[in-house]
Formats: sequence, C-alpha cells, structure tokens
Amino acid sequence: MTSLTLFWSILIASQTALAPAPAPAAKPLIKGEIGIQLYSLREAFKTDVPGTLAWIKSQGINEVETAGFYGLAPDAFRAELDKAGLKAVSMHVSYERLKNDIAGLAAEAKATGATYVGLAWYPHDSKEFTMADAEKAASDFNEFGKALKDNGLMFFYHNHGYEFQPWSEGGTLFDYLVTHTDPELVFLEMDVQWVVFPGQDPTGLLKKYPKRFRLMHMKDLKKGVVGNLTGGGGPDLNVAMGDGQTDWPSVFKAARKTGIEHFLLEDESSLVKQQVPMSIKYLRGE
Repeated sequence: MTSLTLFWSILIASQTALAPAPAPAAKPLIKGEIGIQLYSLREAFKTDVPGTLAWIKSQGINEVETAGFYGLAPDAFRAELDKAGLKAVSMHVSYERLKNDIAGLAAEAKATGATYVGLAWYPHDSKEFTMADAEKAASDFNEFGKALKDNGLMFFYHNHGYEFQPWSEGGTLFDYLVTHTDPELVFLEMDVQWVVFPGQDPTGLLKKYPKRFRLMHMKDLKKGVVGNLTGGGGPDLNVAMGDGQTDWPSVFKAARKTGIEHFLLEDESSLVKQQVPMSIKYLRGE
C-alpha cells in the first residue's frame, strides 16, 4: 500500500468513526390487529357504504366496531363487511335498546358477527353525573350484562369523561361503577381521550383494573386543550396519535399486561381521512 493510499484509508476510517450512527427505527406500539370505530367515518357512510369500507380496509385495518348500519339491515351490512374483508368485533348501541330490546340487539350482533355489545353514554338529567346516576347505572349494567350473557354475548361500558366526579368514599364515580358491577358480566372499553380530558391517567387506570378493560378507543387529545367533567367538548378535540397529550408508550406498556382484546382507532375530527393514516403509521412505528 502506498503512503497516499494509506493516508486516504485512515482519513475515511476516522470520518466514518466520527459520523453519527443512524437513528434506530421507532418501535411499533401495536403488533396485532388495528380496528376502527365506524362512527369515525359517519359522514362518508351517508353516501357510500361499500366505498367507505373499502377505504378502511386499504389502510390496513381488519376489525371494526359498529355504531348503526347506515340504512342497511344488519345482515346486509354484514355482507358489505365481508366483501371488504372486515370483521365486526363489537357494536355501540343506545341505552333505550339495551333497556327495552335485548332480543333484537342480540339478533343484530349475531347477524354482524360482533361478540361485544356496549353503551357509550349513560343518560343523566343534570349537568353532572351524580351518585344516584352511578347507582342506577351499576344496577342497569349488571342487568344488561346478564341478559347479553344469556344470549352468548358480552356487555361493555365505554367511559365518556363525566364518570370521574369525586366519590365520597374515595376515588371517583368511575371507581364506583367498576367496583359495584359484576366482573363476569360487565366489561369496559377505555376511550383514552375521555380519560385524559377529565384529567385522569389512562396508564394508572389500566393498572388499577387490569382485568376489566377488554377494548380500547385509541384517540389523542389535542395539546393545549383543558378538559372538564362534562363528557363533551366538540368533534375536533382529537388529533393524529402521537401529536396530542397522551403518553402512548406508557399506555401500551400497561395495556399489554391487561386483558384488552381489541384496539380500535376513533377519530371524530373533520380531518379523519388525513389523521387515520398518520395514526396507523405511528402505531406501526413507521
């Protein structure tokens, strides 16, 4: 080797050694199926059910949670899901249907293939969810859970933020609901935004009740938003996952140790078709 060749070899080696190593690829937060609550695409469904389901599938989503059937009979909606290669795992229904038409709901769930039937809003008269509301809700939830179990299905309750009023015995009224319902009959769906919005910690809640949560709505609260206990705040509170207030790595670390079976995106914003692909990339570490 000539002295000049040796010089260039040493120079290149030294520069390589000093150059910063490339940043490691982000780790995926979720490796299994990603689902979506179909309410996210409510506007698109009004005019094009097959096309909207096809778009959902094109995003790499395989599981869905229904919130109505957009003018179709349950079996016809199931046929559209099948054509798109999607599977219904759960469905949101009204309090009135749960109270008055369990048989009809069970038939609809079985027609669509869902095994979980849930409630996302418990009706209450006052601006605040009260102790009396919580007592009535717990009784209703046990009743709904028993009736649905008798039909081969599972009942779940989806938090909406108003349940975190203080409980006189310590904790919140959400704690009352969990501890006063039968764990064999009443399961939970954590909506992460509606835990963060009222100032609660989703990671802590998962650790506190590791066997009760079976489903999760993955939804990130916009930075700077200060929440409250009303359970409402407008449709554009949520942003693409990773752009908001939630410590998702912490949430998923806790979630992996619990009994959550289905992780469902929900994007209620007007930018849903822009934000859902961004959220999926974030979840996959891309």
